[in-house]
Amino acid sequence: MAIHIENEAQRCLQCKVPMCSKNCPIHTPIPAAIALFKEKKVMEAGELLFQNNPMSAVCAVVCNHEAQCRGHCVLGRKGTPVQFHSIEHFISDAYLDRYRPKDIEKKGKRCAVIGSGPAGLTAAIILARNGYDVTIFERKNQIGGMLRYGIPEFRLPKSVLDRYQKLLQRLDVQIRLNTTIGGALRIDNLFRDGYSAIFVGTGVWRPNTLGIEGESLANAHFGISYLENPKHHELGKTVAVIGMGNVAMDVARTAFRNGAERVMLFSRDAHATASSHEMSYAELDGAEFIYGKSIRRITPEGPVFATSILDENGNLTGIRDDEELVPADSVIIAISQGPKDKLIMSTEHLEGTSKGLLITDENGMTTVDGVFAAGDVVTGPLTVVHAADAAKKAAESMMRYMESRD
Repeated sequence: MAIHIENEAQRCLQCKVPMCSKNCPIHTPIPAAIALFKEKKVMEAGELLFQNNPMSAVCAVVCNHEAQCRGHCVLGRKGTPVQFHSIEHFISDAYLDRYRPKDIEKKGKRCAVIGSGPAGLTAAIILARNGYDVTIFERKNQIGGMLRYGIPEFRLPKSVLDRYQKLLQRLDVQIRLNTTIGGALRIDNLFRDGYSAIFVGTGVWRPNTLGIEGESLANAHFGISYLENPKHHELGKTVAVIGMGNVAMDVARTAFRNGAERVMLFSRDAHATASSHEMSYAELDGAEFIYGKSIRRITPEGPVFATSILDENGNLTGIRDDEELVPADSVIIAISQGPKDKLIMSTEHLEGTSKGLLITDENGMTTVDGVFAAGDVVTGPLTVVHAADAAKKAAESMMRYMESRD
């Protein structure tokens, strides 16, 4: 591994206008990190990456590098691009356990972070590093949010999140598990108890439904619910997955690892919304992709489809009258997710879109003064690095807000 990444580092051209960084959603300082690494300054490189993106150790593993850093390396135009994610993984993985906060001047102000997914973790780390007393409120019994319960173990080892929890402890971040804000406790209670500002990073956990007959049958499941506890589901040997997004790919690959022998993924048009590399992995695992099939209903014997009518671009224009039963032991619906509505329902003046996503201004503040939000709960399902980038900006706005109130 060391020889491999050292060779990769030597290949970097140190471009004056690094397209790799420019096309990274959080603009990772790739040339500078590689330069430090080449000088054997691994911890300095780790600090640089961590300062820019606290989720660097995760993004090095789960990002769609083909569409971001690696896909825009100039060396890739005529040859093989620099595999920066391998270098980043080595640096950030080493730094994660060895990071020790130094000389943090306490501000004497308390912040609440609701949710401990990538957005919540990013905000908590940035606020704590800048001297704010942070308490994370997590409704589940372990931190990580979608990182822990939505990304399979074979893609992101859960041990990484356990290491992040130790890092939070070193930053004196308090973690309150099994606590739902919007239930017994509300946002009003947090302000009452002396929190100066609140960050919301609760993600999207409510599965979107198809609105068809059969969704309540015993053989029907929702993708995000399955990924939370795959070993608690008895899917049988043949599985039909409705949807072709990244969650659907994770569902298919997880199903194979839990006893399924055949997994079919269905799209109503001629397109898939999953990234090409996620589809490649699913295909290597044995997944079958079937296009142009519109789900009509779910039966105990499997899903029933009608043939889609597509235009020359593969877009859906209509549905034929024919029907086809596809025998399957289980049907998993994976057509994206939306946010739960507890916060909006329990917080006066907190407004959301028609889809329930929180409305924020250019500073990441919601329609309630002092309450900020970022990540999927604002944008809908995106990637880890997008959530980290938005949370970083919101955390910086929170600090400006709290200081301005002095």
